[in-house]
Amino acid sequence: MAKDYSRTQRIGDSLQQELARLLQFTLSDPRLKMVSVTGVDVSRDLSHAKVFFTQMGVDDAQAAAATTAALDRASGFLRSEIARTATLRTVPKLRFCFDESVGRGRAMEALIRDVRAADGELGDQPDSPEGD
Repeated sequence: MAKDYSRTQRIGDSLQQELARLLQFTLSDPRLKMVSVTGVDVSRDLSHAKVFFTQMGVDDAQAAAATTAALDRASGFLRSEIARTATLRTVPKLRFCFDESVGRGRAMEALIRDVRAADGELGDQPDSPEGD
């Protein structure tokens, strides 16, 4: 049977859980409040990890620039904390990226809601006579 769940995926999931815990309970930077880790992509050689995050009330990467900078500054501390608890030989270098998919999802929902409202308004109009 083929590997459906690779080692890099397992390590990414483990890093995601550990980073979420560290962000919630260990870091006290006010810029990092309401930050959620949405995913971690680990390179094949396990040397780098791209950490995707969202922040409550922020929908684009420009608005999250200060949070990204704060996370990048804390990456060394986060790596050392992960190294203390994880059973990895080396902990990947962390690179933080804002996950814009949540904001795009909200925008798509708003568009769908607008189309449904417009469709509902058209449905309330009486039908035009077709053959009269």
